[in-house]
Amino acid sequence: MGHHHVNNNTHDHNDLKGRNLIISILLNILITAAQVVGGLISGSLALLSDALHNFSDVISLVISYIANNLTKKKASFQKTFGYKRAEILAAFINAATLMIIAVLLIIEAVERFQNPQKIESNLVIWLSFIAILGNGFSVLLLKKDSEANMNMKSAYLHLLTDMMASVAVLFGGLLMKYYEFYWVDSVLTFAIALYLIWMGFDLLKNSTKVLMLFTPDEIPVKKIVEEINRFKSIKNVHHVHVWQLNEDEIHLEAHIDFNKDITLSQFNTILQDIEELVFIKYDINHVNIQPEFGKDDAKDVIVQD
Repeated sequence: MGHHHVNNNTHDHNDLKGRNLIISILLNILITAAQVVGGLISGSLALLSDALHNFSDVISLVISYIANNLTKKKASFQKTFGYKRAEILAAFINAATLMIIAVLLIIEAVERFQNPQKIESNLVIWLSFIAILGNGFSVLLLKKDSEANMNMKSAYLHLLTDMMASVAVLFGGLLMKYYEFYWVDSVLTFAIALYLIWMGFDLLKNSTKVLMLFTPDEIPVKKIVEEINRFKSIKNVHHVHVWQLNEDEIHLEAHIDFNKDITLSQFNTILQDIEELVFIKYDINHVNIQPEFGKDDAKDVIVQD
């Protein structure tokens, strides 16, 4: 038993997200190609690191686009949940790539700082300015969608951090042009890497919690059990599981001992009351209750299997 929310605009919204992602993918492919060529010609590590980040944006956007399309597929006998977790998995992959890229950038920045090189600053300035415009447009495209789920947020964060990185590269290019502070190239690369770690860690943590079936932080399991136990006909609530399937569905599963051998129709009435309680107060929209009477099993709220 559960509550199902139907949104007639879901298909249109998914199509809009898909279109915005495709536009962002094409923009980032062009930006990446330009920055790789420019970085090699100018010798700028910051520009090459920004290109690497842009390339990761392309990958992350492709992953997000695929995940967005997979969620439209219906459930089947082999995939009873369908692809509802595709976007959570995409968010995890994208957040993990942010962290990996950040570590690689830190290593490169330290090595370059020890051996600073002269850099063609004019090329760095113009290419970083172009990247700011391209990524800024992509950020605006995905800003609204980023509030929908972790997948779109991960794509948005990739683009937002890259736009910020391009701003830093532009600033560094100006310093190198007018003051010949070539060491700033390495410092900015290091700063970009730290920013990636800061932005990506929270998303990585949250997506991991969902994939590991952890109970959402805002769900007070003990309090829910206490409230269900207040029903007069209920003797005990045990073997409780609460998990988040995706960003739209939170599931509650529990065994309930009844004080007497009730009828199925009586159980249905109690079940409806429980569903309304947990949905209204805790936004749990899927409830699965196993009714019991005098069954000899473990009665702990959390059963260690």
